[in-house]
Amino acid sequence: MRMQIGSDGVILVELPGGPGLSRVLESAISRVHDREDYDVVVDFRQVTIVTSRSLAPLLRLRELLRYRGKRLLLCGLSPTTRGIFSVTALDGVFEIVGDRDEALVALQAQAISPTAVESV
Repeated sequence: MRMQIGSDGVILVELPGGPGLSRVLESAISRVHDREDYDVVVDFRQVTIVTSRSLAPLLRLRELLRYRGKRLLLCGLSPTTRGIFSVTALDGVFEIVGDRDEALVALQAQAISPTAVESV
């Protein structure tokens, strides 16, 4: 797992392909507690299987960010992982995009959108 905390207000979490997904997500939650003004992108590119044990911290991370008015974007989901999110109806709960670049563009677009600009 690699976690990058960018100066652009984004924490990027690259999940590992093997076991320990829930531990990595718990670590990400701890980091988010320390940094209130950050959106989070979770990259599933290496993930081969998602279990209910790893979904619980992912939902907690989403709620924490939502409470702070921040976004959680999931990217890099394999067709199998995407299917799990679809079957559990979590694809309607999480914001899922194709890849990391798409996630970063979406966050950047929100930061400069007219609704995000304060009127003078």
